[in-house]
Amino acid sequence: MGVSSASRKTAFHYYYSAKDVFVFVVFFFIFLLITLQFGYRLIDAENFIAADALVTPTHIQPEWYFLFAYAILRSVPNKLGGVVALLLSVLVLFLFSLNSKALLFSGFQFSPVSRLFF
Repeated sequence: MGVSSASRKTAFHYYYSAKDVFVFVVFFFIFLLITLQFGYRLIDAENFIAADALVTPTHIQPEWYFLFAYAILRSVPNKLGGVVALLLSVLVLFLFSLNSKALLFSGFQFSPVSRLFF
């Protein structure tokens, strides 16, 4: 067409890099202002309650796979009794697995002896 388009180009590096650095500095300044000046407003209110070694806080809950053990230990007031009840609950599950007549499938791979060796 006879027109050189090189004169209409804008240099990328200076304009857009300066804009990006400015936005980053403003964001970082606001972030530091919020975290350093108003940091306690972002924290849960239960963190300000004084710690008591004899009482478990009510907001602490175990993971889902420990819920049965947590419920057993909380239901028995004696610590040793809770541990014994927890061990007995696991033992009962083990004893039910030894009953080979209750199995839906029959075969050597599901027998208690093969499970013991496995």
